[in-house]
Order: sequence, then structure tokens, then C-alpha cells
Amino acid sequence: MSLNPLTPEEKAIGKDNFYAALGSPLTRREFIGGSLAAGAISGVGLGSYYFGYGTSVDNPVRIGIIGTGDEGNVLIGAINPAYVQVVAIADIRPFNIHRAFHGDQSSPAIQKIRTGLMTKYDWKTEDEAHKHVTRYEGNYEELLNDPAVEGVVIALPLHLHHEAAIKAMKAGKHVLTEKLMGHSVGKCKSMGRVAHQEKKLLATGHQRHYSVLYDNAVSTIRAGLIGKVHHIRAQWHRQKDTWSPPLPAKIHEERLEFVSKLAEAEEALFKAKGSDKEIAKLVKRVEDVRKKLDASSKQWLLIEKDLAVKAKDYGYLDKSNGGSPFCQSPEEELFRWRLWDRTGGGLMAELGSHQLDASGIFISASHPLDKEGHSQKIRPLVVSAVGGRHLYGRNRDCEDHVYCTYEYPAADYDPSPGTEMNEKRIAVTYSSINGNGYGGYGEVVMGETGTLILENEQEVMLLQAANAVTNLEVKKDDKAGPLLNTTSSAPPEAAVAKKALDGPVSKGYTEEIEHWAWCIRNFKADDYANTPQPKCKPEVAIADAIIALTTNIAIKERRQIEFKPEWYDINHDDTPDGVAPEVKV
Repeated sequence: MSLNPLTPEEKAIGKDNFYAALGSPLTRREFIGGSLAAGAISGVGLGSYYFGYGTSVDNPVRIGIIGTGDEGNVLIGAINPAYVQVVAIADIRPFNIHRAFHGDQSSPAIQKIRTGLMTKYDWKTEDEAHKHVTRYEGNYEELLNDPAVEGVVIALPLHLHHEAAIKAMKAGKHVLTEKLMGHSVGKCKSMGRVAHQEKKLLATGHQRHYSVLYDNAVSTIRAGLIGKVHHIRAQWHRQKDTWSPPLPAKIHEERLEFVSKLAEAEEALFKAKGSDKEIAKLVKRVEDVRKKLDASSKQWLLIEKDLAVKAKDYGYLDKSNGGSPFCQSPEEELFRWRLWDRTGGGLMAELGSHQLDASGIFISASHPLDKEGHSQKIRPLVVSAVGGRHLYGRNRDCEDHVYCTYEYPAADYDPSPGTEMNEKRIAVTYSSINGNGYGGYGEVVMGETGTLILENEQEVMLLQAANAVTNLEVKKDDKAGPLLNTTSSAPPEAAVAKKALDGPVSKGYTEEIEHWAWCIRNFKADDYANTPQPKCKPEVAIADAIIALTTNIAIKERRQIEFKPEWYDINHDDTPDGVAPEVKV
């Protein structure tokens, strides 16, 4: 996220110098230099070494995937077969079922991420794949009753997370659900309560908890290398959103239009009596139309299968005569669910929750450990936010621009009002916009003596005090620990540490699935209180949901909101919107 333009000289530092500067229990130099360098690129094996869980499980966990759309396919692409075996999938869209096996073929770049089950498990034909994976092309309840399924991954629209997760846990399955945890804080608390009542593992997919780059940033902050943290600036800027895909009916119309154009061009060529030059132009026209039709026909025909889906039968609403003035059909609510308040949570749920999660991780790292030596989970004190439909107008409920400011307690904060220490706070600003993608997405963590910049979950940079042209030199002090030398120096090199790892870096999807599976295999039903838990368990995931959902309230009501401790207590009925959980303690 190049919010501060950097010169080539400022970017020139070796990765070994950066890891030596971290001053964490693992310097990472030998760590990265060994077998994990391959793991960082392949996405296999990195988490088990780094985070300390087993390199595999004796018997891969048999899982079902409920929802095989865009995000479900990302998770399929992140699977390590040494940990999980997909034995069932469920989706109401035939196109998504196809993608689950074959991957997303819309572009070579996307297919590298959404690889499909056949590539992941090296199945040569679809018939072979079907022998291993049961398809439930409709409601997912049959999958939940499948005795072969031990755990489920839920990648459904947000408003369905809580219902599917609760049904799954009551059916005896462990659950990994995509973020947000739930559509409301009350629903999140219900999910957490059922997990405890049924003694099942419930993880939420905030993958930054399993990112090596983010863990390195935590080490840097804890080592004191950027000094006292006082401000974090985060953003997720996009040129345009991808939440308004063309509906199957529109795609059908486009294909028929190309078929008609081809027929017209071929007829014109058949009847042509002009010069060779004119006929050559007609031949070229036929070739161009046929090429465009051939290039898109397969994808169009697959998506057209979704024409048969009756979204109304699955609870999606016809709002043409009321309800939301912006959503006109059940199919539109299904295919564009992120745009509507009833089914999604807007920019804060889909994007902002990731970065406020990261900000909370960084701020927690700036606080001392508790008496047991564990990191304290630091929560925000207050949020102010605005937003609106600044570009797209009335084709959605959710905002296309949001701007938020949070105040968190600093390490020396005192809650007593009116005192000097009450003002010791860390400010976090966040913006998510559509219409201009400058800077991409990432976080800037500002301390008194240095700055950490994390870009696109792929790169990390370490700067000394703002815009200083200095050598990056680590001094060791017996009392203070590792410190950055902030003495100005003529040579510009080594002012920044960039690209901590060579090659693509795992964003944490693989590691979160691996660890969830490892926790299942090491689960202790008779000692649930002490059984291994995923990093983003209910008590952690609910905090991210509270921040995102409370911010949505602040945006819509254009006011400042103070966060209450009771909201974070799964066993307390208080919630930001005043709606108590349905499941009782």
C-alpha cells in the first residue's frame, strides 16, 4: 500500500537484514532459509513448522463444503490433502458445483487460486472425482446427515452463516465458517453458545491470524523496533467492486446476441458479390465474431445452467413490490447478496473486518503480556464513521465508500475520565472505497521511532522515523533489548525492509484449514475446556464481528458509538443493536 512513495534506493535491503532486525524468539533467517522457503511459495508445510502444529494428521479429516462460490473455491484451492479429504459438497447453483471440481476457468490467474478439487487431489476425470465426492445440489441438510462428514466448511452468503453453523454443530460436525462470523452480534453469540453446548470446534476464517507476515509484524512491534505505537492507517481501495455480476438471464441474452451476430455475418458473406477486398472484410468479420463466441461460449453455457435455479425456493425475496427499493428479484438477491443489508454486511463485513482484525492484532502486540504470558486482546473504545453510495447510486443497500476512525487504549491508558492518562489512546483510521484503487489494500503501523507497512498480504516494509534517510542498524541493549539506530546517515540504502519472503507468500488460508483439521484430530470431547482450539475461535471472531457491525450502525446513524464490554461476552445478552441472541445460555 504505497501511501508514501518510496524511492528504489529506499526499497533496497536484504531479507536477512530484516529478519535479523526483528529481535523475536525466532530470528527467521534460518527459518526462512530452510525448507519453509519452499512452503512459502507452495502454501504447503509453512504453518505446521511456524505455528507449531503437526506437519500432517494421521487420518485426514473428512469434510463437506457448503457453498462453492467464489470464496468456497478459494478455500478449495487452499486445501492441503494431508490434512483434509473433501467427501461432499453442497450448492444450489450448478455453475458453482462445476467450479468446485474444475476450478474457476475465467482466467489463468484466477484458476491458480481457485484450482478445483480435481487438480487438488489429482483426479483425472470428473467421473473419478464423483466417486470420491458426493454432490448435494440443493439444500445442505442432506450433507449434514451424511455420516462420512466429520467437519464442514461454510462459505454461504453472510445471513446464512449462523443457521448453517448451528445445524452443523447440532448434527455433530465441527465447523469452519467464512467471515464474518454471523450477520448480527446476537447470531454470533448464538453460534458461540451452541459450540460450547455441543462441545464442537467453531472457527471463523480471518486468515491473518495464520499469516507469517503478520506474525512477523507482531514480533517487530513486541521487540520495540518501531517504538510506542500511536497510530494505524488502513485501507482497502478498489477501482470497482465485483459484487454486481451479470445475472444468468443477462448472460443468456448476451450469448444469443453473439449467435445472432454470427448468423448475420455468415449470411452477409454467403450473399456477398462485391470485390475481393469487400469479401475479405466480411470473412474477417465472421472470424472475429466466431472467435469471441468460442472464447466465451463454454463459460456462458455453464453459467446459463443457473437459469434453472429458483432462488425464491431457497428463501431469497421478491422485493419488486416493496422491501428494498434497489433489489427487484429473488435471483438478484442471490447472485448479488453482498449488496443487500438483509443478506450481507457491506464493505465493513467483507473487507473492513479483515483490516480491523489486523489492527487489533498489532495494538494487542503493543501491550504487555498478561500474568500467564499470553497476549491480551485489546478492544476499541469508540468508533466514528461515515459513508454512502457516492458513485453507484441506488443499485445497492450497502455503501460504496466508508471512512472510519477508532480509538483504542494505549499500553499506558487509564480509563479514569479527566486524567492525563485517559488521553493515552491509539487512533486507527480506515477507508474502503470503490472507484479508485490507488494504494490497494494494507496497513501502516506508526510508532515513535519507526513505521511498518504491510501491502496486499504479500509485502512488509520497515521504515525508521518518518522519511528519515538512515541505515537500518539494530543495536542490542542489555536492558532495553533490540533498538533501531536512528542516526541520520548519508547513504540512502537500508531505510526500508521490503519483501520479507521471495515469491508468493501464503495469505493464511491453507494454514487456517490445516490447524482446524489438526485441532479436530486432537480434540478432547471429555475435556472440552482444555482441548486445542483454532486461533480464531468464537471468543476471538466475535470481536471482529462486533467492530464491523457496530461501525455499520455508526455509518447509518451518523454518530459516535462507545463499545461496551458486555457485547464481547458470549454469555451476556447485550448486543449493539439491542437484539438478544436466540439461543439461551
